[in-house]
This record gives sequence, C-alpha cells and structure tokens, in this order.
Amino acid sequence: MTERISVFDMLKIGVGPSSSHTLGPWRAALRWLHELEQESILPHIEKVKIELFGSLSLTGKGHATDIAIIMGLLGEDPVTTDTSLINDKLDAIRFYKELKLLGKKNIPFNEKKDLIFARKRLPFHANGMRFTAYINEKKYENIYYSVGGGFIVAEGEDVTKSQRELPYPCDVPAELLAHCEKHHLSIAEMVIENEKAWRSSKEIKEGLMRIWHTMEECVYRGCTTQGTLPGGLNVKRRAYSMNKKLLGEKNYSNSAEWIALIKKTRFQFEKVLKWVSCFALAVNEENASLGRVVTAPTNGAAGVIPAVLMYYFCFRNKKATNKHIIRFLLVAGEIGTFFKKRATISAAMGGCQAEIGVSSAMAAAGLTEVMGGSPAQCLMAAEIAMEHHLGLTCDPVAGLVQVPCIERNSMGAIKAITASNIALDSEPKDAKVTLDEVIDTMWQTAKDMKSKYKETSKGGLAVNIGVNVVEC
Repeated sequence: MTERISVFDMLKIGVGPSSSHTLGPWRAALRWLHELEQESILPHIEKVKIELFGSLSLTGKGHATDIAIIMGLLGEDPVTTDTSLINDKLDAIRFYKELKLLGKKNIPFNEKKDLIFARKRLPFHANGMRFTAYINEKKYENIYYSVGGGFIVAEGEDVTKSQRELPYPCDVPAELLAHCEKHHLSIAEMVIENEKAWRSSKEIKEGLMRIWHTMEECVYRGCTTQGTLPGGLNVKRRAYSMNKKLLGEKNYSNSAEWIALIKKTRFQFEKVLKWVSCFALAVNEENASLGRVVTAPTNGAAGVIPAVLMYYFCFRNKKATNKHIIRFLLVAGEIGTFFKKRATISAAMGGCQAEIGVSSAMAAAGLTEVMGGSPAQCLMAAEIAMEHHLGLTCDPVAGLVQVPCIERNSMGAIKAITASNIALDSEPKDAKVTLDEVIDTMWQTAKDMKSKYKETSKGGLAVNIGVNVVEC
C-alpha cells in the first residue's frame, strides 16, 4: 500500500526558512526526546550529541538547522512558539552553555562540540541526522531523515504501516480522475471525503481556515516590514516598498483593512502582476527571517500558494467566501500528495523543481478548481505548471533561502496563474502530456540531476556570483 497522506501533511504551519532543513530537524529533535521520555530515559540524560549529514551539513547554517535542532531540544512547538523570542533563547543557551530538554531536564550543552556538521552523507537520504543521548557510559542513538516538506522518517521505519482506509484511495492522478468521473464529484468534494478518515468535517474546515489566516497574516507582515534579511548577504526586503508604491499613502491598521484596500485596485494587468509578485516576495522574506509560514509543500516554496490564493481572493472573485478558500486548499493539497508519493518534494533529492515546481502545480490546480474548471482541467493545469519547471536546480547562494529562492516564488505563482488560464481554455482530452507522466518525468530528471545542484551550494549561482558559502 502506498503511503496515505492528508492535505494537512502538505500544508503545515511552521517556522522558516526551510521545511527540510528547519522544520524537519526541529520535529526530529522533538520526536526523539518524546520517544526517550516515553521510555523513561529523559530524566537520566547527562549529555546529548547531534550529528548532521549530507545537505543538512552543507547548507545547514544558512537554513537555520542548528537553531531548529536547539529549539526542538527545548521542547518548543514550531506551530505555536513565539518566534520573536528565538534569538533570546539561543543567546542564553550559548552564554550559559546549558539547555533544558523539553523544558524539563537541564544538561550542559556546548553547541560547537555537541552539534556537529559531519559533511558526509548517510545512505538513505541526503538529509540525515543522528541523535545520541548519554547516561553514564551507555548511549541511546536514533537516526532520522528529513525527507522534504517537514516530513521525517526514522531509520528503517515503514511509513505504510497502520494506514487509514480511504473511500476514494488514489495513488496516481489518473485514479483521482476516475473517482471524480465515476461518482460525479469535483476534486474538492472527493478530497474532503478522504480527509474525514483523519478528522471531522468541522475540524477539516476549521483547520484549513487556520492555514489560510496564517498565510494571510504572513503576507501582511511581509508587506509591512522593512529592512534587510539576516544571514550576511544583506538582501533588502522588497515587498514593503512594492506595497507602498502600489497603495500609495492609504492608511490601514490590520490585514483586513489592508486587503480591503487591495480589492479596490482596478483590474489592470501590470498592477495585478505586481501585486502577485509582492504577495509571493512578502511570504518568503518572512520565511527567510525565521517568521511563521505555511509549508506549502515546503518552506522554500511557501509563497506560491498564498500569492495565487490572494490573487483569486483580491482580484478574480472579490466576493470569495470561506467555501472557495477551502476548495482551493483541498485541491492544492491533494495535488501535492501525488508528488510526495510518486517523486519527491525535497530539493536535496530533486532540485528546486521539487519545491517551486510542485507548489506551482498545486496552486494551478487549486485556482482552476475555484475558477470553475473540471477535474480534468485541474490536473491539466498542474501538469502545465510542473512541465515548465522541469530541471530547475537548487543552488542557494551562501546556503541561505534567499537568492534565488525568494524571487522563484514569484515566478512559480505567475506560472501557476498562466497554467490555470491555459487549462481553462483547453480540452484536456487533447493534451499530449498527463500529470502522471510529468510526475514520472520530474522524478527521472531528479535522479539524472548532478548532486551539486541539489541544495548543496556547490554549483550554479551559489558558486558563480562571487559570494562565499557560509562556513558550516
């Protein structure tokens, strides 16, 4: 049985800058300590050591992997932690050289000696972590892998065990289309029935609206915060100045008032295009600043879906309701599951096509659904969006999720909108490429891609623009 994945696995609230390098390691640290606590080992731990391998060791500093690990060891939840206090907590740990595991057990902790960037790679995946706890002379060791999108698996773990039974199981897009046609369902109608295997209808709708509001607030924060991004590249935030130019001197005090002003924008192609870019840049500038974002399906690609959803909400259907937003997110999330199951959503495994490409495909399908497209047109839109991201490399300058990552979210959003427009004006039966085929092609391309183009900062822009990679 293929792994059963919920929409809420593809759309997760967390902290930037990276789902695989920040959110995944954060969750791995939490999981490891909770497992030790269940085994009554936690109270006796005298020391811990964490080793990072592969891509985590090569670009971990720029992706805040070290910060994420420490926050996980403290027991902080990436969904609820106060991000404004992260630096203060780190400063205290580095000064006193001790931390409190899960907020319960004090141990000495010397970051330079106890958190090691090991450089070499473990066999299973490019993002490997080894956690070791010491009690007297005894060691308790676990290995985890951050496989993209905030997902983690333990060494040897079978993720297909204890799977939920779904009314409409579909491992490939063709099966989804068959269910929709046989039962006369939209994709959103089919997906929500599957989601009920995990949670109630009320919980599904409330959860998706929580995701939307997190996206909305993230866009607003990004558009109203100025300055430069952390990390040493001194990248200037651009969403703030774009927002000011587009709105002029109009006054607003919260995101609702701000969105109301945007909705008054006349539908002029150039201005709308600038707003879409502004929305996408805003999210990923927040992401680069350890802000709260929605992993969709990764943090590096977190700006695409909010930008396209804001485009729909502000310009294409100014009377859009919660129902429209829920439909969009259900379809977008479902499309993401196919890439997770059939290929990868990890840039360390597939390059940026696995992040921006997948998010663009998800957004294109979601937009097509709420614009009245058929299930076949939704799949066609996703296929078009991914087709034109094939081969996209991941080459973050200085190991930071900034250049070229932030701008790529704008490109992915625009491609999603274009793909949706093409699909809505097309007959899917005339298409020469299916979504199934493009997913298989993406995975084959990922396997053929040289490793230096997979989130290592050893190739591409990362070595050709005269900026040194941060020391890990």
